[in-house]
Order: sequence, then structure tokens, then C-alpha cells
Amino acid sequence: MTQGAEDVVRWLDALGSDDLAVVGGKGASLGEMTSAGLPVPPGFVVTAGSYRSFIEETGIAEELFEAVDVDSDDSGALAEAESRAEQLILGTEMPEPIREAMLDAYADLDDGDAFVAVRSSATAEDLPDASFAGQQETFLNIQGEKLIQRVKECWASLFTQRAIYYRNEQGFDHEAVDIAVVVQRMVDAEKSGVLFTSHPSTGEPKLIIEAAWGLGEAVVSGSVSPDNYVVDRDTGEVLEHTVADKKLLMEKDSETGETVEREVSEEKRTAPVLEPEEIERLVELGNRAEAHYDSPQDVEWALVDGEVYMLQSRPITTIPDDADESTEPAVDENDGDVLVRGLGASPGIVAGPVRIVRKLDQLDKVGEGDIIVTEMTTPDMVPAMKRASGIVTDEGGMTSHAAIVSRELGVPAVVGAGNATETLSDDQPVTMDGDKGTVMAGEAEPEEETEEHADVRPQNPVKPMTATEVKVNVSIPEAAHRAAQTGADGVGLLRMEHMILSTNKTPERYIADHGEEAYIEEIVEGVRGVADEFYPRPVRVRTLDAPTDEFRQLEGGDDEPHEHNPMLGYRGIRRSLDRPDTFAHELEAFRRLFDMGYDNVEIMFPLVNDAEDVLKARKLLEESGIDLDKRKWGVMVETPAAALTVESMCEAGIDFASFGTNDLTQYTLAVDRNNENVADRFDELHPAVLSLIGEVIQTCREHDVATSICGQAGSKPEMVRFLVNEGISSISANIDAVRDVQHEVKRVEQKLLLDSVR
Repeated sequence: MTQGAEDVVRWLDALGSDDLAVVGGKGASLGEMTSAGLPVPPGFVVTAGSYRSFIEETGIAEELFEAVDVDSDDSGALAEAESRAEQLILGTEMPEPIREAMLDAYADLDDGDAFVAVRSSATAEDLPDASFAGQQETFLNIQGEKLIQRVKECWASLFTQRAIYYRNEQGFDHEAVDIAVVVQRMVDAEKSGVLFTSHPSTGEPKLIIEAAWGLGEAVVSGSVSPDNYVVDRDTGEVLEHTVADKKLLMEKDSETGETVEREVSEEKRTAPVLEPEEIERLVELGNRAEAHYDSPQDVEWALVDGEVYMLQSRPITTIPDDADESTEPAVDENDGDVLVRGLGASPGIVAGPVRIVRKLDQLDKVGEGDIIVTEMTTPDMVPAMKRASGIVTDEGGMTSHAAIVSRELGVPAVVGAGNATETLSDDQPVTMDGDKGTVMAGEAEPEEETEEHADVRPQNPVKPMTATEVKVNVSIPEAAHRAAQTGADGVGLLRMEHMILSTNKTPERYIADHGEEAYIEEIVEGVRGVADEFYPRPVRVRTLDAPTDEFRQLEGGDDEPHEHNPMLGYRGIRRSLDRPDTFAHELEAFRRLFDMGYDNVEIMFPLVNDAEDVLKARKLLEESGIDLDKRKWGVMVETPAAALTVESMCEAGIDFASFGTNDLTQYTLAVDRNNENVADRFDELHPAVLSLIGEVIQTCREHDVATSICGQAGSKPEMVRFLVNEGISSISANIDAVRDVQHEVKRVEQKLLLDSVR
């Protein structure tokens, strides 16, 4: 090597956790794993000092930092900053000593022609209060002098819009953050995946392994459903094993060296990925990793030619502080044959007869205690789901309608089972396990009864007290009891449409068939059940927001307009204002609830665009006899228009503004999250989305208007940290995420208090 090369590159086998400032979080972790004798692919790190030398010796440092010194709330300025930073770094020649040292190290790695993985490793990465993970670049199957360009691209990725925004919000000086680059020999994986050395939700001593064919990027990115193994960490016994239909794999193209996606051969699609001895080896390595770090670990691994390699290990951060060992009920699988496997989406074990539902007109055959088996569920199936003891679907994942509603109802569910509607038959007795994701032949008896959910209402001392309120989303009134048990500070979103869609009739048809009074009472009873359960905690009810394609499936749906994109069409407040006679019945239901003493009910209007919508809705509220001086009402902020005109809405008298992040993200980024061609661009943490949210919170605080979030993004730790730092009034999470959000809010608030004291 040339003189001074040790300042440019450091080999992994000479690194440890104390070298984080030199080689970044990823480099230090891989060095620590190597030092601990864990099987890590050989490699080196282009040091953070090399990046610093590059920008200073070439004279671009001053211009670079000036370029990224922008207002992080200005999305146009962020985009320009990213572009200029990229031009400066990629358009500047690498100093010869740095270039030569990198290529010499590469030549020493594997005779100079190895394919390598090139991964960014920021010096502030993986710190407890600053997670930069995922913000910088990674490149696979890089060979030869292409290494130089990829290293520069990793450096440039330190200045993406999202990274600039994040550092600004976290108070990191751009000049103080450096970036190293890990260069490792590629493992041309035959099998790969991730493992958790302890259960990521409960902390139980169970090792969770996910495995698929080919490179691990397919598992990490979510583009393939992997096999799932649950192993007792102490005994090595495989407690559960789910074989997925693995349709795709990622691998290196033998001609181009590029990473490509291919279809898995028919014989391997449903074949188990791991052999028993491979599972044993993973268990051994997982136990060693957890013992070395003295904390549960999330490990990426790869297997080739019978050898297991560990590619990364990081602490598991999702285990609650008060996690303890679970006492899950179990079923003896010897008593029945497993007929269907899928994802365990809602916990519990139940037995009963199968009811195959292929069309809506077959819902009437579902009785109390039956198990619904269908391709996928829809909102109009909720009445039948209430009667059923279990739900099984062919399609869907952990966030599908079936999964969410089943968890809210407390009904066991198995989703993504593939062929359940073909494998099972009407009246067939089965036992389903919503934890394991299995459906077995016969009605097996559980070894013990499922325990009732412990009552963890606000008086429970375990609940962390936070200044930022943590509320809960409720899709259906029947979920109110379970929602209240979370200890939430109220309901941030109660959807009215499920109360109406569950009648299987459009509002107009229901009124025509049963009369106005029956329609009003349907709404009153639905809201009342939730308001009772939470009283005196607030319950925020969103007025009708179903799109026309959902209405068309109901009786009376033939009269609905046909729209090319219903999400951009005749829904929300625009439909309500266009049909004031029907909307008046919703408002009459609210007036009656107030007269009955439910002063904890709040009214929320969806899909408003501007103050004109708000003033029209306010006028109808007043005409309905609702006293706005005594009742709280507000709007959903789901469009850029609403975010940009929120000040005029505050002046129109709203009490609160609540973010619907699914729509706000789609409308801001012009991305349909259900369109597979662009779904990977759906990002609620995009700087443009966060900028709109931050501006709304600031404006509302200036006008003494409360702010909240009820979109799914409110359950994400990154979003929680951002919102609390911005000063949001409340966060509403899904039922199964409330406790995690409570703890995350508490951590952020404590840090803010400590910072203010210091």
C-alpha cells in the first residue's frame, strides 16, 4: 500500500465498537462482530477521514456546506441542495492517494477481481437518539474500478433531501457529520434472511428466523414472503415453522454482475428453505451475538456452500420496557393435520365449522362461532365478521382490512393463506391458530383457555404519563372495549362509514327502506357505544368518508357515479356538502348525542380543502342546532391545499386539525400506494410531507388550535419522534401500537426535558 493508506482504509478485523468515530456505526459493528469471532465476510472500511480529506483537499467543502444550509421546511430548497451536493461530489476527481489506497485494499481483498458490497456508514449512525439508518446508499455486486464511483455516490448520499431534513430537525451540524464506507466481499447467497435473537415484541427467549432463496435484499425490502421459523433459544427446538410461497428471489446476473430479480422455480417455491443443521447453526450464532452484545439482536445473515455469514447485527429496539414472558395458549398439533398456513394476523385459538364466502350474498350463512374463509374481506363484510369466531383469507398481509378489523374485534385471523378457499370446504370442522397462522383439521381443544385482556385503563400505574396525548383509532364500535383497555387518552379517529356500510345499503337506500329515524339511530347507537366505553375521554368521530367504489358494492350502489379514481372523487366533505339533506341526518345524530349528555364526542370533517369548505360545514352545524361554543369540531388535513390554507381554517373557528397521512402522502407525492409500479415511492417521512405537517403544527399553535395525527404513520417511531419535537397535541395509533407509542412519546419528552435542563 502507499504511504498513509492506513488513514484511508481500515480492515474489519482490526476494528471494534470504539472505532465508531472513524468508521461509522455499520463499520464499527462489523468490526466488533469480526473481533468476537463471528463469521463476517472479509472487508475494509474507507474511513470517515477519507471523506473529510476528499472535500477539503479538493476545495469543495465550503461550497458544499453552503449549498445544504437551507430552510428544511422549503421542499424546493431541499431538492436544489441535494442536486448541488451531488454535482460537487460526483463531479470532483478523487485525489490520487485516496484512490490508490482504496484500489490497493480492494486488490488485497480477493486477488483484485472480487464482487463487493459497498455500504454507507455514517458516523452518527445507530446512536440511541439519532438513527440515520436507511438514509444513505448501498450498492451490491460492484467490481473493479467501479468501486471509486460507488464510494463517491455513498458520500453524496449524505446529502439527500431526507438526510438534510433529518439532521436539521435533530439539530446535527452538517459539517460535524462524516461518512465512512464499508467494502465487503459479496456473499453470493443461496439462502438468506434475518433473525431476531429474542421475540421482537415480547422479549421472550424465542429466536425468530425468516429465510428465502437468493440475496437477502428480497427479504429486507419485503418483496418476497419468507419462510418463518420460531425456535426456543434455550433448547433449539423449532416451535413453529411456516413455509411461504416464495415467488421471487434476487441474485447476481452471471453475465452482467448486476443484482436482478427472478422467478423461483416451481419445485423451490413451496419447499422449506432451511435444513435442520442450518437452523441449529443460526441458533448458535444468534445466541453468541446476543451474549456478546448483552442485548437482543436483529441480525442479517446469508448462507452459501453450507457456510453461514453474518452481514449485520443491531440492537432490537421494539421490545417494551415492561415486557415479560408470555403465557400463550397452545394447541397440540398432533390432534389435527395442518391444512392451511398463512400469517398469524390476530392472536387466539378457536374451533368451528368453515363457511366459504365468495360473494356478498353468501354472508347470511355465517352464524355465531363460524369461521369465515374468503379471498379477502371488505368493509361490508364486517357484520359477518362480528358473528364469526375466526377469519381466514387467501390474500393480504399484516395491514390488510382483515388483519386490522380482526385485531380490533379480538377475533383470531390468519391472512395470506394462498388457497384456503380451495383447500377448505363448507361445514368442515377446523381449529385455527391466529398466533401461528395455521388451520388444522378437526376441532382440537386448547391446552388452556385464552386469557382475558388485562384492564390497562389510565389508572393503571404501568401506563406512562405523557404531556402529548396518545389516543387510539377505532374502525368499528365493537372494538371499543379492546381499544379502551389500551389505556389510550381517548379516540383520535372513529370512522363513521363502517356503521353505515355494515347495513349493506347506501345511506339513500337505507333511508328509503327504513326511514330517516332508523338511519339516525343507527349512527347514534354506533357512536354511543364507543363514547360510553371511553367517557369522559374524548371520542373524535369522522363524518362519512366512503369512496363511491365502496358504495357501489351495496344495495342502492347502482345509483353511484362511476369514477376513474374514487380516492380523488366524490367523497368526504365534498359529498356531504353536495347532499345536505342526507348529511343533515348525520348532524342530527350528533345533536341527539349531545342532548343525551355525551359531551366527550367531537366532530371531524374529512377531505376539506380550504376555509370555504369549513365555513359551509360550520353553517350546517349551526343550522342543525349544535352549539359550537360548547362542542369541539375540526378538520382532517389530508391534502396539500388544506395544509397550505390551514391558517384561514383556524380563523374560521375550528378547534383542532388532524393529519390523515395516507392521503396527505399520496396527494403530495402523486403516488398511489396500491399501485405496485410506484408503491415503493410512498414515504410518509418524505421531507415534503414532513414539511407540510410541521408548518400546520406551527400555524395551529399560533392560533391555539390543537393538532393530532390519526393516519397509520402515527404508529411509526420515526414519525412519533418528529411530531413530539414539533409540538403536536396528540397522536392516535392503531390498537396494537398504542403501548409502543406511549413509551416512545415518553422517551422523546424526557429527552426534551433533559436538553432544556442541560
